[in-house]
Amino acid sequence: MATTPRRPVNPMDAAEALFKPVKKPAAPAVEKRALPETKELVSLKLDSAVLHHFQEDGPGWQDRINDVLRAAMLANSKD
Repeated sequence: MATTPRRPVNPMDAAEALFKPVKKPAAPAVEKRALPETKELVSLKLDSAVLHHFQEDGPGWQDRINDVLRAAMLANSKD
């Protein structure tokens, strides 16, 4: 029983195998912007003393950090 070779023996077949039709490339990912005033999940590194300061008052520490950052942003934009 004859088996066919896994690789083309004929040079023309070998060349055609190298230039098979390319699959259609995937459409580029579209970056979706968040709606204004929505919160996004991010990861950032803070000094442990800063984190401890905001966590001292209990739950809501992330909102307090956000409030301080917003105040700094607004103060900076008025300059």
